Amino acid sequence: MTKHKPPTAVGMAVRTAVILFVFVIVFTGLLAGAYLWTKPALEASAAEEKMKLIDEVLPRTAYDNELLKDTVALPASPLLGSEEETVAYRARKGGQPVALVLEAVAPDGYAGKIRLIMAVNFDGSIAGVRVTQHKETPGLGDYIEPRKDKNKERPWITQFNGYGYASTTDKEWKVKKDGGHFDSVAGATVTPRAVIKAVRKATKYVAENQTQLYAAK
Repeated sequence: MTKHKPPTAVGMAVRTAVILFVFVIVFTGLLAGAYLWTKPALEASAAEEKMKLIDEVLPRTAYDNELLKDTVALPASPLLGSEEETVAYRARKGGQPVALVLEAVAPDGYAGKIRLIMAVNFDGSIAGVRVTQHKETPGLGDYIEPRKDKNKERPWITQFNGYGYASTTDKEWKVKKDGGHFDSVAGATVTPRAVIKAVRKATKYVAENQTQLYAAK
């Protein structure tokens, strides 16, 4: 009768390594499969959230192209307050340019950076501006968000609609306290000053680069 030799330490180590290797391969395959299975749903959800945000600054009736697929890369720029490349979306109707949706950052908010999304019409006027992220003082500087603004009929952020870089003087791009056009809340002028400056710089960027920004792919 043949006796079986007990496995050596080396043999056990090799066996364990093989089992672990197979486990890793199988587990990785399952993760990859799950990712590929859920990827379309995740992408659709992200696109829907992006469109909800864009809808606040540019109505869908204004364009007829696939906005999220008509993009242009914007390099980091002081005028946009960006430190890395961002993406702008180009709205067109009947093949003609209508507006550009882009992001901007006000680096000098009271409590740090204020991130914005805005739509600039082809004629240079502003279609809409919204704040997407900020850390301004609750109850004081957060009125830059429509849902937190007490003025529901005409939220503060909607004051930009219709204004443009070329049609508005430097003096007008200020709060009324500084001799400009825009309203502000008493005791909270740092926040609106930062937003106004960021919007002005972003419209200047669009005006100076309009040809390249709207160029067909």
